[in-house]
Amino acid sequence: MRDLDGHPELCAINTATLGFTAPISEVIEAVARHGFGGIAPWRREVEGHDVKRIALLIRDTKLKVTGYCRSTFIPAATDKEFRASIEDNKRAIADAAILGAENFVMVVGGLAPGSRDLAAARRQVAEATAELLVQGKAHGVKIALEPLHPVYAADRSCLSTIDEALDLCDRLAPASEKMLGVCLDVYHIWWDPALERAIDRAKERILSFHVCDWLLETKDVLNDRGMMGDGVIDIRAIRAMVEKSRYRGLVEVEIFSVANWWRRPIEDTLKVCRERLASCC
Repeated sequence: MRDLDGHPELCAINTATLGFTAPISEVIEAVARHGFGGIAPWRREVEGHDVKRIALLIRDTKLKVTGYCRSTFIPAATDKEFRASIEDNKRAIADAAILGAENFVMVVGGLAPGSRDLAAARRQVAEATAELLVQGKAHGVKIALEPLHPVYAADRSCLSTIDEALDLCDRLAPASEKMLGVCLDVYHIWWDPALERAIDRAKERILSFHVCDWLLETKDVLNDRGMMGDGVIDIRAIRAMVEKSRYRGLVEVEIFSVANWWRRPIEDTLKVCRERLASCC
């Protein structure tokens, strides 16, 4: 397993970790200055702005764009809304290509509004992913399906396990194409009793690896994630599984923490991220 101590260039910062409190230009400069090797911006920081200029700022710092976050939720109550979500995601994939993103992260969405039909939601996700894969290939952007913790099945993701995401990948594209895979976030997968087997199965499909921590007394399952080392996840053990499965990409920090880390100066957060990546990951 790679040694992260003294090697922040092997790590990346997902800009959500910094709470969207500073302009993207300042965030890019700060991430580079702290020695990290990559950055993963969010659409809220890019759309409506000069995408080419943002891409140039990132290239000038020599940061990799590990991923572009995230997809518009797919399941919809009407065909018109379904088509609109697909088109919205196609535009985002085009932006991901301009940014030079290694992949477009898909958080696929849960139940369609007013629905209790989870199977129908999954069918819509499969149909949309097939179409978005074509867009990704056309722009040279890989599609990374991110399974989320089952607590989000109703509202944020009807893909709850690595195996579900891999089943969909296997239906839509051979692993040899290297265009469709999974984004593995310890926050969402740490609980899975089949974790080691599932990660081993994911060989050639792991496109991104995210770290944070699950706090024992989590107050909000979305916005109260912990800094690595502050919770109960054995992050180092999971990273060992991921790297055993041939993943050699950057280790990306993604923390949603409205009441804690998002209130701190980004310089302090980046400093602690660097320390904890070395000591806890």
